[in-house]
Amino acid sequence: MSDKKPGRLRFALLGGTIALAVALFVMLGPPQLLAKSETPEFCASCHIHEAHYEAWFHQGAHRRQACVACHLPNDNVAVHYTWKSIDGMKDLFLFHSGQVPDDIRITEHGRKVVQANCIRCHEAAVEMIDQERNCFDCHRRLIHKRTGSIETY
Repeated sequence: MSDKKPGRLRFALLGGTIALAVALFVMLGPPQLLAKSETPEFCASCHIHEAHYEAWFHQGAHRRQACVACHLPNDNVAVHYTWKSIDGMKDLFLFHSGQVPDDIRITEHGRKVVQANCIRCHEAAVEMIDQERNCFDCHRRLIHKRTGSIETY
C-alpha cells in the first residue's frame, strides 16, 4: 500500500506542474490570449457552440453580455478562472475525442452558476421573489435554442 503513495505524489506533482505551466502560458503567453478567451466569438469558434452563439447574437436577451458573464462564476476572480480552466479543458477533451453530444445540455453546476449570476446582476429586481426557483424556468428566452419571441416549451 505504501508503494502507491510515491506514485500518486509524483502524479499529483506532475499534474500541478502542467496546470501551472498552462496557466502561465495563458496569462503571459501570446498577447491578449486570456482576453480573447473571454469573448463570445472565442466560445463560438468551437463548432458545437455555433447554434448557441447565433441564437444569442441575433435574439438573445443578454446579447450585450459575454458568455462568461452568465456561464462562469463571477463573484471571485480565482473561482472564475478555476472554473474557466475546468470547463475549458472538459470542452477541449470532449471536442477532440469526438464525444460531444449532439444536444448540449447545461450541467447541474452550470445551472447553479447561471442562477447565481442572474441574481447577482438583477439583485434589486429579484430580492422579493423566490430565488430558489431557476430564473430561466420562466424566462425561457434566455435558453439559447428557445429565443423566438413566442417560443415556449
